[in-house]
Amino acid sequence: MTIFKSIALSAAAAISFASIASAETKLSLSDVLPEGNFQVENAKVFADAVAKATDGEVTITVNAAGSLGFKGPDQLGAVRDGLVDMADINISQQVGLNPLFGAEGVPFLVSSMDELKEYHSFLRPEFEKLAEQYNQKILYMVPSPAQYVYLKVEVDDIDGFKGIPVRGADKNTVEIVTAVGMAGVVMPWGELIPALASGRVDGVATSATSGVDGKFWEFLDYIYPTNHTWGSNAVTINLDTWNEISEEDRAAIEAVAAELEPTFWDVSRQGDLDSIATMTENGMTLVPLSDDLLAEITEKATTVQEEFFERVPAAKPIVDAYLASK
Repeated sequence: MTIFKSIALSAAAAISFASIASAETKLSLSDVLPEGNFQVENAKVFADAVAKATDGEVTITVNAAGSLGFKGPDQLGAVRDGLVDMADINISQQVGLNPLFGAEGVPFLVSSMDELKEYHSFLRPEFEKLAEQYNQKILYMVPSPAQYVYLKVEVDDIDGFKGIPVRGADKNTVEIVTAVGMAGVVMPWGELIPALASGRVDGVATSATSGVDGKFWEFLDYIYPTNHTWGSNAVTINLDTWNEISEEDRAAIEAVAAELEPTFWDVSRQGDLDSIATMTENGMTLVPLSDDLLAEITEKATTVQEEFFERVPAAKPIVDAYLASK
């Protein structure tokens, strides 16, 4: 009897251990941005907070620098298809799946991060609906800082931009720089540094934090604060994976996301200031645009805005509602 009792207890313990092990959820998060980027650091802070809030029942591994093999435009589809549990997604790069993902980048619509927050109150519900259509849930969204154009040459007037090949991360950005006279090129981040080194592009339109990530001072000399558009990243999770997590842990994850998101926005704000300082310390020059030049750039981008609404009519009511609220 003692032997049988011992076997029974061992079996019960094994079953109990298996139940505990199966309750633990290990998630993998794909990020194309490099180690040290503030969005990657945000994701790691979020992962640590989730592990703590769920008592270790849900753990997230952040895989930076495209180490899982996905490029920026692949991220939404990868989560949709369950190729990865989670991803830190550049929303505007998903316009190939649905053009409404570009609605955040309407040129010169939003002039500050505070205005962007107001715009998000109208835009985010639409993004959340789109995410659900692609079998995922948005956990939090964080904008990139203000946008700049980085060039090798100093420009005094609109003609100085003419013909310069400039990389943009998405269709909206490329159309804006092209409207100004530059030769816009859509290009994922992973291809940018080789393109700068080879001379395929002689400029970049992106945020200051990306300028530091790419060590632009090794290739470019001047920083122009155009603030032409805005863009955010969203951390999403596959809905099938999400629904397998316990209700208690899902609530904990949502609470963590809601608590941390405002802090992540502050990180973005500070990242802009710190990154400009780093680039200037490394020899780059910040060149403020004159009011006349900025007005001329804005005017040329008006056609891009009009064409965007013609191409994506679903964005017009969202923008109109935002403008009416101001």
